Amino acid sequence: MKKLFFATAVLLCAGVFAAAVQGEDGPGENVIVAGFKQALSMGTEAAVKMVSQTDGYFGNQLIKILMPEKMKIVADTLGKAGMQKQVDDFILSMNRAAEKAAPQAVSIFAGAITDMSFDNARSLLAGGDTAATDFFKSKTAAKIYDAFKPIISASLGETGSTSLYNAIMSKYNTIPLVPKVSVDLEDYVTTKAMDGLFLMVGQEEKKIRTQPAARATDLLKTVFGK
Repeated sequence: MKKLFFATAVLLCAGVFAAAVQGEDGPGENVIVAGFKQALSMGTEAAVKMVSQTDGYFGNQLIKILMPEKMKIVADTLGKAGMQKQVDDFILSMNRAAEKAAPQAVSIFAGAITDMSFDNARSLLAGGDTAATDFFKSKTAAKIYDAFKPIISASLGETGSTSLYNAIMSKYNTIPLVPKVSVDLEDYVTTKAMDGLFLMVGQEEKKIRTQPAARATDLLKTVFGK
């Protein structure tokens, strides 16, 4: 689906580019918007591909999913009690669940780009380095959350997160005088997976806007400069 969408977007943009007449003042608005949409197609695909691979989350310190804030005292306490491996395995399993869910975002981003109006695209192009990413977040966050959560829920079971969480909390709760802790694990991992994805989409958007080497097509070079 990713390849089909990307190929369609490129062909559509190329068609607009070929049909447009570029005057002395630079490319026309149709070309500019087509180029911007192509940039978004490429940027979102690159970001999803990046986080979907093994260690896409776990190996990236910017988006690595760590212990929930509420559970830091749990991790510290159990680490001192000889359970650091279980804590480390739990962190790894949360990241694996996020990596498994990430590909679901492709079709959602594709729909948002297709539905983007001419005026939307024109105003976002003139916005800040992550203007389009912010737009995506406002339009797609709820859909991505709903798409991610069941996959993350299942993956948490498959990767052992749920059983590790239960074992960690069971052990922690046997320790006298420690504060009680409760975390909605599925919601936490889903939210962190989304946050990480949007961060990487923003980086890809900024790269195309600011780095000439990232403009891989003639259309992008025309719109954003060589």
